[in-house]
Amino acid sequence: MAELFSELTLRETTIPNRVMVSPMCQYSCEDRDGLATEWHHVHLGSRAVGGAGLVMSEATAVEPRGRISPEDLGIWSDEHADALRRTTEFVRQQGGVPGIQLAHAGRKASKTRPWEGSVPEYPEDGGWEVIGPNGDPWPYEDEPPATREMDQEDVEDVIDAFRAGAERALDAGFEVAEVHAAHGYLIHEFLSPVTNRREDDYGGDFEGRTRLAREVTAAVREVWPDDRPVFVRISGTEWLDDRESWTVDDSVRLADRLAETGADLIDVSSGGIVPESYPDYAGPNYQLALAEQVREETESDVAVGTVGGITTPEQAEGIVANGRADMAIVGREFLRDPYFPLHAAQALGATDQTSEPVQYHRAFGFDD
Repeated sequence: MAELFSELTLRETTIPNRVMVSPMCQYSCEDRDGLATEWHHVHLGSRAVGGAGLVMSEATAVEPRGRISPEDLGIWSDEHADALRRTTEFVRQQGGVPGIQLAHAGRKASKTRPWEGSVPEYPEDGGWEVIGPNGDPWPYEDEPPATREMDQEDVEDVIDAFRAGAERALDAGFEVAEVHAAHGYLIHEFLSPVTNRREDDYGGDFEGRTRLAREVTAAVREVWPDDRPVFVRISGTEWLDDRESWTVDDSVRLADRLAETGADLIDVSSGGIVPESYPDYAGPNYQLALAEQVREETESDVAVGTVGGITTPEQAEGIVANGRADMAIVGREFLRDPYFPLHAAQALGATDQTSEPVQYHRAFGFDD
């Protein structure tokens, strides 16, 4: 028996195995409208066909100014929910659980796609107003667009946008909602002392800087059904040892506070708060120690997932079988191999624990 293919039940939602598709931006919406396209349907649907237990959407903006690029996915209207419903139904038909990552890009918003340089999109050129905890812009090489410091009304609007986005995601058929609080985007900007110098209730000490993360999670939990889980993705550390920054010890404290607000799994990634906020080494399992520390040191029984450098079946199996994390969250390997779980089951001798599409049985030796 491979532990990687054991079920994980959170609340009353059962994920058929421990392999999750990491949220990965596709920058593929057309007409700059945030609506899901055939690309999103095939991209997410093929990973469900490939055996992923949980198929998580890319970072999906809860309001238009929360997009990273004009081509990002959105969930700020009923039309956006309608465009995603076919995909969630298909994922379920393949035996997977559909999830959505609810996001706001904050000061990293309004820029071009990576293959177009990730340079600022200014309002006069089709971009939009950028907001953040303070008025400091993302340090682009080019002249950055102005970033407006959020006032209390802006904070309340963002919380309401996450709540409304969760309601629409539920209507679209998603079973797991994940709050994106990592990688230097808006909620992480509030968490980090690197980017948060506010003097109101949303800044200052740990309690103030974590308030937005906790209130957004509570707002999502408020509208999300009791039998379905809420995840939160965090940056476990910022890799900035030479300055005051967010650390893994902070993440342990935050995990317990998020569990109190109703979070069921902490998805531990890292970095992204400033351009240099990355590790010197990013090889196999390079973020696993962060997730493991969160899992071991939290006082709550919140589940933990790990992401980063997971490329082989043996790695993923070891993570779960050795109790280092509850889920193996796979990103780039799923871009290379949409059928990673099916191939992992073959490699681990666990084909009796999976449910391959009958259309593919011949490929796995079930027929001549």
